[in-house]
Parts: sequence; C-alpha cells; structure tokens
Amino acid sequence: MNLTELKGNWHETKEKLKQKFGILIDSDLTLIEGKEEEMFGKLQIKLGRTKEDLLKIISEFK
Repeated sequence: MNLTELKGNWHETKEKLKQKFGILIDSDLTLIEGKEEEMFGKLQIKLGRTKEDLLKIISEFK
C-alpha cells in the first residue's frame, strides 16, 4: 500500500481503525501532508504495533 492509496479513503479508514482499536481518537489519526511518519509513530507507540503491521491492518480494510 502506498501513501496515495492510504490518503484516498482516509476518512473511511480512520473510522474503521477507531472501531477496531477503541483507544484511538481523531487526533491520533490526523493525516497531514508531510507528517505521515509522525502519525504512524504515534500509532506505533499507542498500539504497540510496527508500521508494517499497521499498514497490513489498513490494507485489510480495502
């Protein structure tokens, strides 16, 4: 999954992530141009998952 695909349906994906991981809030999932790595870093810390794990989970929503 590349960044363009990720951004394409981010609103839907964000909602699905919040459903799957109840501890996530909107500010954890704010996707800002140029700060994608920062968002993934926050998610890695909060969920205890690797970036690869997170991308795999996100790709399963498609």
